Amino acid sequence: MEKIALYVMSAFFIYAGISHFTTKNFFMKAMPPYIPKHEEMVILSGIAEIVLGIGLIFKQTQALAAWGIILLLIAVFPANIYMATSGKFKKIPQPLLWLRLPLQIILIWWAYLYTK
Repeated sequence: MEKIALYVMSAFFIYAGISHFTTKNFFMKAMPPYIPKHEEMVILSGIAEIVLGIGLIFKQTQALAAWGIILLLIAVFPANIYMATSGKFKKIPQPLLWLRLPLQIILIWWAYLYTK
């Protein structure tokens, strides 16, 4: 079960990273106005998610990748708050936008399991 959870988390972050390129406009819209260079930030965060998701699979890089995921989740938290408060995401039910915030804490805890 532990191995399955690891592969699920890895796949989740790889898929999320790829989606930064396949649905770039969605992620661009999620960027708070005070963050500079939206397109570059979306691309960088997508690359980071892919690299960290792959790094999670290998024992040699697992702990470093897990810490990287934790830092990335903290870094993107303002974008999740912006999504919930900006009114730009009318197609997504408001409760789901707010549910993403505590989900970040769960994802951080999940990644922390692989830091040892």
